[in-house]
Amino acid sequence: MNGTRLAISWLTVLPVRGPDAVDRAAAGRAILLAPLVGALLGAGAAGLLWALSRAGASAALAGLLVVGALALITRGMHLDGLADTLDGLGSYGPPERARQIMKSGGAGPFGVAGLAFAIGIQAFSFASLADSGRWFAVALAVATGRVAVILACRGVPAAPGTGFGVLVADTQSATAAAFWSVTTVGLAVFAVPRCPWLGPLAVALGLTASTLLVRHCARRFGGLSGDVLGAAVETTVALTAVVLSLTVQPV
Repeated sequence: MNGTRLAISWLTVLPVRGPDAVDRAAAGRAILLAPLVGALLGAGAAGLLWALSRAGASAALAGLLVVGALALITRGMHLDGLADTLDGLGSYGPPERARQIMKSGGAGPFGVAGLAFAIGIQAFSFASLADSGRWFAVALAVATGRVAVILACRGVPAAPGTGFGVLVADTQSATAAAFWSVTTVGLAVFAVPRCPWLGPLAVALGLTASTLLVRHCARRFGGLSGDVLGAAVETTVALTAVVLSLTVQPV
């Protein structure tokens, strides 16, 4: 139960208190359960989008409000991580300088542009999914972002001076990564009615893109940090939602 409580307390603002002491073993268990927290968040996002649509809100407004609600319930930490990661990548300095920029607390031009782009993509994608009644696809996109955390915490060392990175870096096994990836791809078959291949494709593209991003950031920054995990989450959600929202001919 410590792993469950820690996962919820780390990934949401829900009033659940984690254990008093957290070591790598506890952190690894919490990361392993991140997709379940993602499923909870995804169900809430889909439910809110449905409720707003039924209440008469436009699809675009409903999508934007859902993105805002997700930011609130996750403390905005994933969006903050995306902004910091993009500022670090855009610094073109050595790893030490990039990490210093990421820790500065401010948002530079790369971070601001990235935030606007990510929020816009997610909002409009959710709006499109609401128009087509693909409620499960909304939940799937949000949950897939948390599966990306499992893949990110495998085979990558922690960046120097990153407390959270030291706790979670390389804590996940190949079995865990394979289990959550295969499970998510399998469930994605049901995300787009009459087009069963689109859901798995969306999940595969989202997870692949975030994995490549994490590996690049690890080389660029000297390892994994909490900011990079946040960037992985937001990137995966955005790309997965985009592909799920496409209108294609059924086969």
